[in-house]
Amino acid sequence: MSTATEQTPSRAGTRADRDTHFDVEQFYFEEADLLDAGRFTDWLDLLADDLDYWMPTRTNRLRRQQALSVAARGEAAFYDESKDSLAWRIRRFDSGMAWAEDPPSRTRHLVTNVMVRHTDPAEHDGFTENDLWVRSAFLVYRNRLQREENIFAGSRTDILRRSTDGRLQVARRTILLDQNVLQAKNISTFF
Repeated sequence: MSTATEQTPSRAGTRADRDTHFDVEQFYFEEADLLDAGRFTDWLDLLADDLDYWMPTRTNRLRRQQALSVAARGEAAFYDESKDSLAWRIRRFDSGMAWAEDPPSRTRHLVTNVMVRHTDPAEHDGFTENDLWVRSAFLVYRNRLQREENIFAGSRTDILRRSTDGRLQVARRTILLDQNVLQAKNISTFF
């Protein structure tokens, strides 16, 4: 009989298993479908109450200055939101007072290159290795009125966690657009 306590190896930073990866991809496909259908209130249910939703701006920099190409926290951002502020935006859409979305845009969200790992608590304060660190690429096509077309490409880095009922929810999302100058007249699209 062994008196030594066996410890389970840490999963921090390791790739998620196949079933978890499949669940995450299905979660993202459902999210894209809700956004494309304009079901924003239902989309809010996929977001954790303590959500941090951030899309920093970026600039063109020389190679030696690449670390400065993405705005830091507290600097310019397209979105720096909580679940409450996103809910306010959605209520505004529904009120008819958001001229930029009346008539509403038509969008198509494509999500690809999904990588899923267990979160490393040493790198992500407040999260555990049961949470999931996910990076994905996206392409969002937006059409509004007769001739307004926009294409947004970029990456998202999320931390997903399971709610008390076992559903995945976005707790943290960082969105990084590939373009640094937006040609769109407004940015009222969720990513």
